[in-house]
Formats: sequence, structure tokens, C-alpha cells
Amino acid sequence: MTVPLKQVLGLAVPALGVLAAEPLYLLVDTAVVGHLGAVPLGALSVGAIVLAQVSTQLTFLSYGTTARTARLHGAGRRADAVAEGVQATWLAITLGIVLIAAGQLLARPVADLLAGQGEVADAAVGWLRIALFGTPFILVTMAGNGWLRGVQDARRPLRYVLAGNGISAVLCPVLVYGLDWGLAGSAIANVAAQVISASLFFRALWAERVPLRPRPAVMRAQLALGRDLVLRSLAFQACFVSATTVAAHDSTAAVGAHQIVLQLWSFLALVLDSLAIAAQSLVGAALGADDAPRARGLAWQVTGYGLIFGIALGVVFASLSGVFPHAFTSDTSVLGEIPHAWWFFVALQPIAGVVFALDGVLLGAGDAAFLRTATILSAATGFLPFVWLSFAFGWGLAGIWTGLSLFMIVRLGTVLARTKSGRWAVLGAVRV
Repeated sequence: MTVPLKQVLGLAVPALGVLAAEPLYLLVDTAVVGHLGAVPLGALSVGAIVLAQVSTQLTFLSYGTTARTARLHGAGRRADAVAEGVQATWLAITLGIVLIAAGQLLARPVADLLAGQGEVADAAVGWLRIALFGTPFILVTMAGNGWLRGVQDARRPLRYVLAGNGISAVLCPVLVYGLDWGLAGSAIANVAAQVISASLFFRALWAERVPLRPRPAVMRAQLALGRDLVLRSLAFQACFVSATTVAAHDSTAAVGAHQIVLQLWSFLALVLDSLAIAAQSLVGAALGADDAPRARGLAWQVTGYGLIFGIALGVVFASLSGVFPHAFTSDTSVLGEIPHAWWFFVALQPIAGVVFALDGVLLGAGDAAFLRTATILSAATGFLPFVWLSFAFGWGLAGIWTGLSLFMIVRLGTVLARTKSGRWAVLGAVRV
């Protein structure tokens, strides 16, 4: 069954703005810090990858909440759907406070582990200890995006996230250069973005007039789904932390170049994932309404759109290879390293378009156990061996990004096979 393109785009276009806002802000942050020199840029690379681990291990607050909320919404149970958002928000606050405390204690040893003792690690610790105070607000924003997507309201998350990141994008250069706070100004601007966005999501929940008290039974159910998504995220982050670590031990120029290309990769991944966000909401609602043909039709529609968009992005960034990196740094040593990663990044876009789209379909169906296993398999057989061989044999960025290519190819095979099987399309308001 074909779903009208207008309906898909009605969710995908606002989701694109939400997904792009944070990586776009990080690109602005990278460009601002990059002109401070190679050491601050390397420190931002290390600090940003650690902060990413803190939040992305808990993606179930967004993706898991969308899957559960969408099924209830499709079954006509809006109040129950919004209640999922309330409980996800309670989890976000609790986990965020714990992570602030742990992060303050572990910032130094983690930075030393990733970058080795020296100027880059010292600067990364200072950035991290400030930026970690935004963690509860990052997680609240994730939960807010999850429940609002589930009830097919994509416009409010767009407004909320743009408000926070837009103000902070202006604030960042003012703090870094205008007040001469340097790298610390970048961290403070980052926290400001998270506080503003999270406050707006709090207000949205209050306006729904549903009970706001904690419900342990619902939170336990969310954590059960979250367990598989956390393990999946750990596999992702083992890959990306390893890549940054190997790049940091190679040279300051290599880790700076890796930071720039990795941020672009993350940005385009989320651009492509905008269609997948629409699929999460629509697939979950279709399954909640016991409409399997509609869910399967959506899966293949989104796959086709993802392939087309991936090809287009690859062509665009191939044409910008001689110009775009200069927007992020003027350091000649960093610019000299970028081509070793750039062409892998370009060539992978069509594969990424399909993989991220089908990830969205399977996440919307709540097929987290399969995605956990497939991601761990892909990391163990593709990315991690090549990354650490690069460290052992000095292959540099080319070896790191060869590992990423193998990772994506294995993932492509697994999600295509799963989608074709149809075993993910479990019907009902609650997946069993």
C-alpha cells in the first residue's frame, strides 16, 4: 500500500530541521573553534566525541519513545501516548543528573586515554567539565522529540530545537572571540542551547494536562526496549571512539581533520534520517492500527527516497571537496589530512541513504533486538578490526575510513534482508 508523498514529507521536512539543528550547530562550533588553532580543534574533537557517548547511549529516550508512542497513537489512545513522554522525561532527568556526577570524576582519565597526556587532553578536560552540565537537558530534548514524533507532531520539536541552537550559534562566537573566553565559551554556548530547548519541551508536556507523576511500570517497559538500543549504541560508539582515539594518536592534524569530516558525516546521516523519522512515526501508527500492508509499503518507499537523496548528497560534496574544508580551518596541516577521509565520506552517501532509512523503519516497528545484533556484528567484522589495524600499521585516516566503509556495507546487507523478511511487522498497540 502506497502512502502519499505529501504525508511522508509533512513529517520528514520538519524532522529534517530538528535532526540538522544540533549537527549544524556543532559545525558552527567546529568552524569557530577551528580558527583558534589545531590544539583547541583537537580538544573539541575529543570532548565532543565523549559528550556524544554520554547522550547517544540513551537514544531509546527518543527512538524507543517514538516507537511506543506511535503504536498507542495509531490505536487511538493519545493520552496513553503522551504519558510515554512523561515517563521518558522522568528517566531523562534522573539519568542526566547521574551522568553529570560521573562525568566530572571521569573527565581527566577519559581525555588522557583518548588523546594521550598533553595540550589536547588538558584543553578537552576543561571543555568537558562545562559541557556536561547540559546532559540532563540533552536527554529531556531527546524524550520530547520522541513523544511528539509519535503523535505525529513534527512542527513543535522543530521550533523548540531551532530556538535553542539558533540562539547559541550566535552566542558561540561572541563568547569565544568577543569575550575572549576561548574554548570555554564554546562549552557554555553548548549548555545554553540545551537549556533553552529542554525548557520548551517541559512546557509542551505541561500543556497536555496529563498526569505528571512517575509511573515505575511504564519506565520499566521503556527500559526493557532501551536495553537493546543501548547495546546497539555501545557498538556504534566503540567504533567512533576508537576512530577518534587512533586519529588523535596519529597526529594533531589527523584528529583535527577527522573531527571535521566526522561532523559532516554525522550531519548528513541525520539529514538522510529525516525520512526515517517520518517512517518511525507512520510505521508505528500503522502497526498500532493493525495495518501491515501500509507498514510494509512505507518501508520500501523510504528506501527508495533514501537512495535518491544519498546519491544527490554524494554528488554535491564531491563537487565541494576543494572549497568546503576551508570553512572549518585555515591550518594547512589539517587541510592536508582531510582528503584521506573525504572521498570515503562522499562514496558512502548512497549506502548511508538506504541504511539509515531502513534503520528508521525497523526502529519504528520496535525491532530493537535485531538492530542490536546486526550493529554489533557489523562493528565486530567491519569497523573495529580496520581501525585498530590502522593504529598498528600507521594507515592513518585512510585505514580508519576503510573500516567505516566495511561497517556500512555489512549493515546494508543485514537491514535489507530483515526488511524483506517481513518479520519485523508485529501488529498491535504494544509490541510483544
